[in-house]
Amino acid sequence: MRLRLVLAATSLLMAATASTAHAEQVDDLSVDAYGTVADDGTVTVSGTYRCFDDSAGPVFVGSTLVQQNLSAGIGGTRAVCDGRVRTWSNSGVVKEPAYRAGAARVKATLMQLTPTGPMGLPMPGFLAAQDSDVTLY
Repeated sequence: MRLRLVLAATSLLMAATASTAHAEQVDDLSVDAYGTVADDGTVTVSGTYRCFDDSAGPVFVGSTLVQQNLSAGIGGTRAVCDGRVRTWSNSGVVKEPAYRAGAARVKATLMQLTPTGPMGLPMPGFLAAQDSDVTLY
């Protein structure tokens, strides 16, 4: 009888653990508090991401840098969706007008391209987004 109780309790614990693990499968994205701007106008921003499933189509980390009235897309990184926390880094050259060292904002997105419709054209689906203050050095 005690063995049955132990086995039943173990089964319940394992089911609860599996349910909790599945519930924690949330795609996530963060932006580092700093970025760099080089003399040639190359801007680099970075952060971390975690995604779990790219079977429906490729996933990318995109970023836009905003400083005063200047806004530009800064690169894009192909994501690996294996549930692990991974780093991303995007770079782009913006010369006129150029970004400068100081305060800025990064708008980052974790986006999946999924073929939809009768022609199978890829449409973006947003898995996570982050809008963060950064300092450019």
